Amino acid sequence: MRILVTAGPTREPIDPVRYLSNDSSGRMGFAIARAAKRRGHSVTLVSGPTNLPDPRGIPTYRVVTAKEMDEAVQAHFESSDGLVMAAAVSDFRPRRASRQKIKKDAMEESIALIRNPDIVARAAKRKGDRFVIGFALETENGERNALDKMKRKRLDAIVWNDASAIGARRSTATILLRDGESTRIEARTKDTIANAIVRTAERLLAEGGTRESATHARD
Repeated sequence: MRILVTAGPTREPIDPVRYLSNDSSGRMGFAIARAAKRRGHSVTLVSGPTNLPDPRGIPTYRVVTAKEMDEAVQAHFESSDGLVMAAAVSDFRPRRASRQKIKKDAMEESIALIRNPDIVARAAKRKGDRFVIGFALETENGERNALDKMKRKRLDAIVWNDASAIGARRSTATILLRDGESTRIEARTKDTIANAIVRTAERLLAEGGTRESATHARD
């Protein structure tokens, strides 16, 4: 299996020293890449800014912004059997980024924002027999919101967790499939969760076009 994995946050510049971002450490995405490699798969990793070293033996492409991550994903998705979108991509970016540091006295009280590309939805739209697994970090109505996101974006599976997962080495996650199946993994290391996600990817790829046509028929 040729699997494309994304990890970490993105940073959206306000000026050369300020940016919009989040607290994603990248550990989950890196763990997924390592787990897939251990199981004998060919892995490509696209990572936003993290403090983690590139995993040994895995081609790793470093990006900063959501637009850069989108370009990298679109470039590598064609030659992949599927995508696991573990990155925490910023939904918005400043409409204009200053080339010079904005002085405090000149800083506006509000910043105009525009939407970033929806990377996982774009990939799912043209996936064919490839699988696309997304993530949903929710602070309320977690399962309902995750299921809605999976259906709306036509993902094959989604991994739901809450804000306690950010930066943590252990986490609780639920893997939800389009056919209604769910697997909850309680308070395990991210390596353990990563193994379960890779096994899910293997199953989705094996089911291929049959799964795709059947799930669309139920929508």
